[in-house]
Amino acid sequence: MNNLRTVSDTKRTFYNLHTRPINTIYRRVVEELMVEMHLLSVNVDYSYDPIYALGVVTAFDRFMEGYQPERDKESIFHALLQAVEQDPQRYKHDAQRLQALATSISASELTAWLSQQTPLDRDADFQGSLQAIANNPKFKYSRLFAIGLFTLLEYSEPELVKDEKKRNEALKTIAKGLNISDDKLNKDLEIYYSNIDKMSQALTVMSDMLLADRKKREQRAQQSNTKVAPPKANE
Repeated sequence: MNNLRTVSDTKRTFYNLHTRPINTIYRRVVEELMVEMHLLSVNVDYSYDPIYALGVVTAFDRFMEGYQPERDKESIFHALLQAVEQDPQRYKHDAQRLQALATSISASELTAWLSQQTPLDRDADFQGSLQAIANNPKFKYSRLFAIGLFTLLEYSEPELVKDEKKRNEALKTIAKGLNISDDKLNKDLEIYYSNIDKMSQALTVMSDMLLADRKKREQRAQQSNTKVAPPKANE
């Protein structure tokens, strides 16, 4: 008997855990992320690593930016991770741990470490994760892993990731050291940048529409509150 979870099972679990409605513009983002994580989690070659966790947390935070009500974001994140049978606290803890690590060293040191050229004696668990990835011919690469790598560079040196040439050189070095496809890495990150831009544009349009709608309501309210003087009786 095959008990492998289906996408429908995962979605059902999510909506049982987070019962409040999700704003339309974000619903697609949440479901696409959910499906992507589901397909990875049921893959026989998938194994958890902190870079992937950082990618998940970063993608969620960036694509859910501006979500209202703000308090619902935590519930959505927890339901998303629990729906794919993962621990949300573990993801957040590892994302924060890598963020602190990346901000404490230069981009060149980080690149040398990630590419396994010059391991640093800073975090034994992370060093073990990097070695496991580099030495695993069946490592399950994903777009979310790519986002995690990019985010590490971004935390270490924000200006570097803005320089296309330097960014691509660093990513190429890292990809070679971890034995993953440089081509896939760059293509996935290009889609990521593009999707962030599209989301930002959609939010701007939505904000403009809400502002226009609010102004119309205010104008109607003012008109309805304006007292009309009764006509004078004919003398």
